Amino acid sequence: MSISLRQAPPVDPAEWAARVELAACYRLVAKLGLDDLIYNHISMRVPGQRDQFLINPYGFLFDEITASSLVRIDIEGRKLDNNPHEVNSAAFVIHGAIHKGREDAVCVLHTHSDASVAVSSQEEGLLPLSQFAMRFYNRQSFHDYEGVAIDLDEQQRLIAHLGDNRVLLMRNHGILTVGRTPGEAFMLLYYFERAAKIQLSLQAAAAAGAKIVVPPHEVCEKAALQFWEMQADILVPGEREWPGLMRQLDRIDPGYRE
Repeated sequence: MSISLRQAPPVDPAEWAARVELAACYRLVAKLGLDDLIYNHISMRVPGQRDQFLINPYGFLFDEITASSLVRIDIEGRKLDNNPHEVNSAAFVIHGAIHKGREDAVCVLHTHSDASVAVSSQEEGLLPLSQFAMRFYNRQSFHDYEGVAIDLDEQQRLIAHLGDNRVLLMRNHGILTVGRTPGEAFMLLYYFERAAKIQLSLQAAAAAGAKIVVPPHEVCEKAALQFWEMQADILVPGEREWPGLMRQLDRIDPGYRE
């Protein structure tokens, strides 16, 4: 497949800025090794548009995504620009549902990493076994596996199961994070992934006879509140880290801006 890196026809500056941030998010997920070839998706609502969002063209690897290659679609999956590429039907079934059901769902990120699939398949999901996990304590939702997400009637269950949380464990499938910014969606993924890997390591150690310490409920809840409340009146979580991550990407992989 020939991939063009040219800039798309002129778009509103706010939309172009959103495209650049979303393309950066794709590249950063790829650099963590959490992508799944041409599958998985990260979407971002078009600024000023309640029912339109940007998403990856079907067939592109995450590390190929550029600002101009992103496809603009509505929540029904209809293309709204002249991009020659299609989108995966599962993309708008999952992402269209969340964007439609949550006003604050500006960026929706979904991956199939080994650790997130393994933890999503456990009855209690992510356990409070590390400080990384504490921000998700009693703040993770679950959606049972229904097969490949191509049936529109699954959308209402996705929205209902997510509820007010920002992390949805899709059983036997992976994880979905909801951000008010790409930075928030990415950092939720980053910390969940670290916590999930630690959990799997500790469970392997426990199977070999190690005694694992689990903090009491009161401490876990205190830590969760600290994570969510310490920035609540200042910044959306992830906003401090995100500019640095983009600067890092500009040094090593600036092509995402094209």
